[in-house]
Amino acid sequence: MSAFVYLASQSPRRQELLAQMGVPFKPLLPESKNARSLHAQLLALEALEALKPSESAIQYVQRVTRLKYQAARLRAQSLGSKFDASAPVLCADTTVCLSGRILGKPMDAKEAQEMIGALSGHTHRVYTSVMIGTEHQQQQRLSRSWVTMAPWSASQIKAYVASKEWQGKAGGYAIQGKASGMISSIKGSYSGIMGLPVFEVSQMLRSFGIEVLQNARPD
Repeated sequence: MSAFVYLASQSPRRQELLAQMGVPFKPLLPESKNARSLHAQLLALEALEALKPSESAIQYVQRVTRLKYQAARLRAQSLGSKFDASAPVLCADTTVCLSGRILGKPMDAKEAQEMIGALSGHTHRVYTSVMIGTEHQQQQRLSRSWVTMAPWSASQIKAYVASKEWQGKAGGYAIQGKASGMISSIKGSYSGIMGLPVFEVSQMLRSFGIEVLQNARPD
């Protein structure tokens, strides 16, 4: 058993949710003193997210999460004695899906505009896969949610794209961000849509001997 979990994610939202749960965590991210080497590691992580032909959104998000977990375990091993092998490693990935089409992170403003235009007035699915494990035990779970967006006007889409909030976000938006005012309803897990389904993660962590809420941050 361990008193903390390693979080293999650069997402501020996932860090915030773990803190709200009262779960002590340490980041487990690519480390390198060489800028070129670090850039290569980050590109390799992005390559993991390439979609395979005929792959469904659920198959995709679960596969990517497993690959992220494997990459995190390799980083952990490279730390040697600095890594606490008793502490579980947590990885997660979130995917937005509209009518069977996976909407990843927009590459530019034009793609962001197209994505928001496609989501406008429709209901889409958000899948977040979580994997937690140690050398001897691993668990993976999937959170499914549905998000309905109200119709956006052309001027609203233009203003949103100009804000650049779409950068680095699956589907081009964040549930807790500027686009929240255009979301008419959700069904499922709000925290899962943010990137870390709190209920599922809490259950998983307890099986690794980590209790939640004991150090929860007050409102």
